[in-house]
Amino acid sequence: MASLFVIQGADQGKRFEFKSSPVALGRENSNAIRLHDTEVSRRHAELRQEDEAYRIVDLGSANGTYVNGQLTDQGLLHSGDRLQLGQTVMLYNEGGSSPRRDLTARVDLMTRSNPDDRSAILKSIPSGEGSRVLRQPEVAAGWLRERLASLSVMYRTTQAISHILDIDSLLPQILELVFESIGANRGAILLKDESGMLVPKAVRWSEPVDSDERMTISRTIVDYVLEQGQGVITTDASADKRFSPAQSIVDYHIREAICVPIQGRHTTLGVLYADIRSEGGLAIVMGGKGAPRGKFSQDQLMLMVAIGHQAGLAIENTTFYNAKIQAERLAAVGQTIATLSHHIKNILQGIRGGSYLIDLGLNEKDESIVRRGWTIVEKNQTKIYNMVMDMLSFSKDREPALEPADLNETVGDVVELMQSRAEELGVQLTCKLCNTMPRVMIDPEGIHRAVLNIVTNAIDACEGAQDARVSIVNEWDAQKSAARIRITDNGVGIDESDIGSIFQFFASSKGSRGTGLGLPVSRKIIAEHGGTISVSSQPGQGSAFTIELPMTRKSEPKEMADGLTMMG
Repeated sequence: MASLFVIQGADQGKRFEFKSSPVALGRENSNAIRLHDTEVSRRHAELRQEDEAYRIVDLGSANGTYVNGQLTDQGLLHSGDRLQLGQTVMLYNEGGSSPRRDLTARVDLMTRSNPDDRSAILKSIPSGEGSRVLRQPEVAAGWLRERLASLSVMYRTTQAISHILDIDSLLPQILELVFESIGANRGAILLKDESGMLVPKAVRWSEPVDSDERMTISRTIVDYVLEQGQGVITTDASADKRFSPAQSIVDYHIREAICVPIQGRHTTLGVLYADIRSEGGLAIVMGGKGAPRGKFSQDQLMLMVAIGHQAGLAIENTTFYNAKIQAERLAAVGQTIATLSHHIKNILQGIRGGSYLIDLGLNEKDESIVRRGWTIVEKNQTKIYNMVMDMLSFSKDREPALEPADLNETVGDVVELMQSRAEELGVQLTCKLCNTMPRVMIDPEGIHRAVLNIVTNAIDACEGAQDARVSIVNEWDAQKSAARIRITDNGVGIDESDIGSIFQFFASSKGSRGTGLGLPVSRKIIAEHGGTISVSSQPGQGSAFTIELPMTRKSEPKEMADGLTMMG
């Protein structure tokens, strides 16, 4: 199954798998691959299947579609290609390799004590030869020198695997290069897991095979490669004096195989294995005499070691990258815990202070003190409720619960809720609703929270200002089929250098009064509706936030007797 793995952008870390055609990509809910990127068009591009591959076709997007850094209208994708839409960068993987759950059942490692393991080593070279070949191509001879002279093999190896950050895409690409380079029939990559055990991670056959066919790999050979750090060519045991006649591989109809270490910077990560199977009967060699000429040469072994070295570096890079992402996630979790603990502590202190006043008022039978205490408790209850709701909204991906709704009513509810807060701070809160606004398909609860967070910030920004004002205006753009909500204030404004960070998690200009959750949550909710939030501001003069929600028709006019309904 083909897939796109997001390595940069708002959806970083997500994998989108697909097997149908066409596959739409864009910001709208209706797209099969929906991207939460404000620079991605509503319907940006489309993947169209051609035989076993996919072609990317730009659908007239505003910011274009890029493949490997090149702007393109359309083009056939290959595994490892980088696809960029807006600020989102994705790695394309054609799929086609055997699923990991099938590999362990089809690849067997025989132990040294197994009498069926009669493998032998014919040739070997140190793993360091691979890097030496890359530095000094002249040390190679014949076929390999010709290949390295043109740099076709190693250049393609480096280009194909150096930029792939998803190991599930990387390993099949390595095997494909091996097959093209040495003409193997079968190949496998085995990597060490956390306990040091070798686990099959990728497998490939040159031709379609029965799903029950197994690949048996000698543990003796693999252990030798890992312990000695050498790549080897294995053939019949009689050709190698280090092994007894009982240790041949002829029973598995294998004429020759290459096994090389996947060498990282400081450690061996696993092995890269490839073989060529004899087509008829047994390949018997007696005492090294009359042996058939080997398919694999010393030069091909050197090339495999070089590929194994490059593969090791690439696998390490993907491991380091994933570890970096994991470390960033853990750091974010730590920051989240620390920040939320600070805000919860402040809220609890407020509740504790209010409770003290209530207790004091009850003891002294003074209702005014009780009311003061209850007001403090109520405010802090509202704070912790809003914080928890913002945390829930931000912490999980969800599809909006769309339903036909009156956007004027949703915005009006926010104004009614915040009116007392505005009056308390001496802020004039006004609202102008749109009489021509159709009923729209939105998640009313989500839009209510998104607007509430922005209005709350606007009111707080006006605190202490002369003639403080916050205005909310609803608009309907029939030409664009889009609803807009404009929220403006004449408060302190936002510095130009800070505008880029106001939507970041925990970024707040309110100090201990703000959680830094409101604006990120608002943007996330709007993005889930396929919309955008834009902001303009002048320090000392105020700010203007514009929410735009694009809509499409849900049904035909004859079904709209109770008013036009638009689909978000």
